[in-house]
Amino acid sequence: MNTNQLTQKRVVVGLSGGVDSSVAAFLLKQQGYEVIGLFMKNWHDDSVTISQECPWLEDSNDAMLVAQSLGIPFQTVDLSAEYKVRIVDYMFREYQNGRTPNPDVLCNREIKFDVFLKVALELGADFVATGHYCRKDQTQNGDEGMTYHLKSGLDSNKDQSYFLCQLSQEQLAKTLFPIGALQKDEVRKIAAAQGLITAEKRDSQGLCFIGKVRLPEFLQQQLKPKEGDIIEIPGDHSAYAKELDQGLERQEIRAFLSEKISYLPEQGRVVGRHQGAHYYTVGQRKGLAVGGMKEPLFVIATDVQSNIIYVGQGKNHKGLYRKGLWVNDNELHWIREDLALLPGQSLEVMARIRYRQPLEKATIYKESSGLYVIFDQYQSAIAEGQFVAWYVQHELLGSGVIS
Repeated sequence: MNTNQLTQKRVVVGLSGGVDSSVAAFLLKQQGYEVIGLFMKNWHDDSVTISQECPWLEDSNDAMLVAQSLGIPFQTVDLSAEYKVRIVDYMFREYQNGRTPNPDVLCNREIKFDVFLKVALELGADFVATGHYCRKDQTQNGDEGMTYHLKSGLDSNKDQSYFLCQLSQEQLAKTLFPIGALQKDEVRKIAAAQGLITAEKRDSQGLCFIGKVRLPEFLQQQLKPKEGDIIEIPGDHSAYAKELDQGLERQEIRAFLSEKISYLPEQGRVVGRHQGAHYYTVGQRKGLAVGGMKEPLFVIATDVQSNIIYVGQGKNHKGLYRKGLWVNDNELHWIREDLALLPGQSLEVMARIRYRQPLEKATIYKESSGLYVIFDQYQSAIAEGQFVAWYVQHELLGSGVIS
């Protein structure tokens, strides 16, 4: 028997039917791994999906054709029950509570690198692999084993490390990211050279495994419409109008900068009606259906208890901006647990509050009940429920849910 066969590692690749996972599978096979392709079906309801954007059946067929072209085994696994409980129900709860969830981050933590990982291990896999644009390094940590480092993808325009900000050391230990050091155009060239059907396929849009959805219709499956006022707040009304008292302690200043902006109806004027405050998020521009303004309206705050949306004219409205945010301890996550801050400690980092946002200079401060993230510059549309992730020298150290 060939010695290589004794040491060959088995990898299950999450074939999504896109070019990135297709090339990931090709590269792993080229590197000598035993590769198995696995397509995850996690959504059955096409009634709220814009079908031409993400038809799952077409994706499944493309994934199967890629597997055939590469000469690797292929299976489809239905994880829709787990997806509904862990992702869809979570989304409904968050929107109902006036928060803005990021299902893609949770999908990676709960589905791809948990449920899917367990399925792969049952198939005898040593690793799972995906087509994410990010990198993994590892260092020997003395006698304590290996420390895994999650780093940004080298293609800064496609870096997807943010979506993986909730992964653990245990999950990273079993994960490979074959295309993380490549540029997107290189990936497409590799796919074309191998004659893969996905070489020129457009990147998928929208929610993880669901695709591009009509969000109001999607949310209305469980969150019923409820008519309420849209109130415009004048542009000169600033949540930061009052001067900071020089006598404030530094912790009090951080708390002030991180405070969620709130308004009262009497501070503005009614300019329209909406069908439910829980359908909207801070920074949203589309779907307000209010005309006659000099500048476009943006949502600057929502009040789901009173069912009011507060809006302001223009992307520079002061109500859109905050300089800090807070993460509760129970929603704080460290990928590098060995670098987790203790109460009273701080660390200069680069941070982002959404995918594709350029990294911004910030300082994180650990308190007894959570963590402050204070940016050097004011940030637009910090939304409660979204994830903030922080980096040092391109390594993602940790993340948390914005409170």
